[in-house]
This record gives sequence, C-alpha cells and structure tokens, in this order.
Amino acid sequence: MNATKRCVLVTLTLLCFLAVPAALPARAQATGSLTQQSDDLYAERGDLAKAKAALAKLDEALTAKEDAYGIYWRMARVEYWIGDHTADNNAKKQIFQKGIDLAKKAIALDPNKVEGHFWLGVNYGVYGEAKGVLKSLFLVKPIKEEMRRVLEIDPAYDRGGADRILGRVYHEVPGMFGGDEKKSLEHLLKAVEYGPRVGLNLLYLADTYIDLKRIDDARKTLETILTMEPMPDLLPETAEERDQARAKLETKPFKKK
Repeated sequence: MNATKRCVLVTLTLLCFLAVPAALPARAQATGSLTQQSDDLYAERGDLAKAKAALAKLDEALTAKEDAYGIYWRMARVEYWIGDHTADNNAKKQIFQKGIDLAKKAIALDPNKVEGHFWLGVNYGVYGEAKGVLKSLFLVKPIKEEMRRVLEIDPAYDRGGADRILGRVYHEVPGMFGGDEKKSLEHLLKAVEYGPRVGLNLLYLADTYIDLKRIDDARKTLETILTMEPMPDLLPETAEERDQARAKLETKPFKKK
C-alpha cells in the first residue's frame, strides 16, 4: 500500500471515530428507561393518544422492574389526565378509581414521599366531582388528610398543589358541611404565591372571588390567565384554562349593567 492510500485510510478511520459522539445522544435516548420514555410521551399529553401511550409504557416499566414507586404515582397522574378528558361520566369514575388505587400503591411503598399523597388527593377530588358533591362528602376528610401530608412534606409541590386542592374543596363543599369561602381564598392566594402562572390556581381563585362578590378581582384574575406567559411544561393545561377563562368572562357576573 503506497503512502497516499495509507493516508486516505487513516483519515477515513479518524473521521469515523470523530462521528461517533454525534450519534451518541440519539442512541442514549433510544435506550433510556421506560419510565423516562413515558415522561417524554406524557409531555405531549395534549394528544390524548400520547397520554395513553405513556400509561402503556409505564406498564412495561413495571414489568421490567423499574422503580415501582415512581411508576405508580406517574400512573395515577396519567389516569387523572385521561379521566379528565373522557366524556362518559361512568368511564370517568372508573378511570379515577384506578388512579386512586395506583396512588395508594405508591404510598404503601413510601409514605414519606409527596407524589403519592398528592395524586391520591387529586383523584379523590375528581372522582367526587364525577360522582356529585353531595354523594361524595365522605371524601372531604381523606382529601384534606392527603393535602395535609403534602403540606408537611413539600408545600410547594406542583406549584402550590395542596393549597389549590384545599382551596377548591372549601369552595365546592356546602357551608353546612364545612365549606368556607374565606378559607378557600386563603389557600388559593397561597397557591398563587407558589404558582403565579398556573392557570388552575387562577381559575379557582376567580371562582372564589365571584362567590365573595369581588367581581373586579375575579375579572383581573381571569384576564391574567389570558395574558400570562405559559409555563413550558403546562402548555396543554394553559390552552384549556384560557378557553375556560374566556367563557367565564362572558357570564353574567361580568356583564356591564
């Protein structure tokens, strides 16, 4: 082999080695954990099919014996999203019940972590909404208990999630059964401190302002949803919450006399 051919061969060999690092990120992503792949799918949950695929991927992760605690609370979170975007009320209740059962499994594995308690309380709440407030008053106590645990472990979790849920409970439950708009306001203002760009914090706060006859405050709160910069990880939620804010602003309390 002459010197020119040897030089070309060495050059091509070096180029091949130099090309390998550029391909590594894609290869690493392809071989990532099943739980991480589920998280990637869940990030695109605005497409409900992706949320269902995320749930299926978590089933695979469970079979592969990845971290069971992390899998169970994530499954509870996905069940909540799917149920919340299911039209049939009976189907909703079945899905939320699955979320409840999965969150309980997470708590059984580690009662000192926040995620299981939070998603149990959330699924209790939406199950109660699907069942009807008066038919689900028995859930008020366990919801409050789960949110109390969240506040003990990490009050900032889900950007004020515990205060958001408690604020909504005090708003939705009739006064004779423990509802209290002043307590609702207190919790929701705290939630907004933790998550000023979380549309659900603001929607719930606006509803409480309306019941307290603070219509100007409610209007400003709803208008904030329409103008705020969305959180990158909450784009699907923010889009829906903006639609809800626009609809609320068209209702009777905001019509000029």
